[in-house]
Amino acid sequence: MTVTRPVLYSFRRCPYAMRARLALDVSGQAVRLREVVLRDKPEEMLAVSPKGTVPVLRTVDGTILEESLDIMYWALKQHDPENWLVEEPKSAELIADIDGPFKHHLDRYKYSNRYDGAVAEQHRSAAMPYLVALNERLAEGPWLLGGDARLADYAILPFVRQFANTDRDWFDRQDWPYLKVWLERFLSSSRFKNVMGKYAQWKTGDPEIDFPVRTGP
Repeated sequence: MTVTRPVLYSFRRCPYAMRARLALDVSGQAVRLREVVLRDKPEEMLAVSPKGTVPVLRTVDGTILEESLDIMYWALKQHDPENWLVEEPKSAELIADIDGPFKHHLDRYKYSNRYDGAVAEQHRSAAMPYLVALNERLAEGPWLLGGDARLADYAILPFVRQFANTDRDWFDRQDWPYLKVWLERFLSSSRFKNVMGKYAQWKTGDPEIDFPVRTGP
């Protein structure tokens, strides 16, 4: 059977999958979305990506992209109407801090029961300097690199959302006004709604969902 559209294996709440969907949404790159339940992964996904994590993109030519940033770059290099790749080296530097040490502490804050000896509050404290630095940067403009959103913003926002939702009452008490405005702008945007549609678990033989789906201007 001829493959006419890329296939994306995704999980709605996963911040890595979210950032991939954001790039596909802005670029307008149409894919077939297969929603995954992580405790019941489809054999088709495991056959192309044995590591079993989302997102995974299989392109029309059979190329397999297993990392969220690779999917973002793939989509944006085909079409980047909002210039997310402008100042890409600066974006990459910011993303590296979040994907590295910040994510290490975020996992142990949110899922401390999964890590032997992890104390949630200690890892929350260790993650805070990265959020303070983002807040200070956002004091100088509405987006991380100035007046317009770039790759860094949409690659990082899903992880700040995850951190905030771990204990929203605590997060709301923190003195991070610019970070909170930035996050709220994202959460109230049509783009966020476009990428957060709820879909049933995909199983072999099920109809595939066309993505992106526009729910607002």
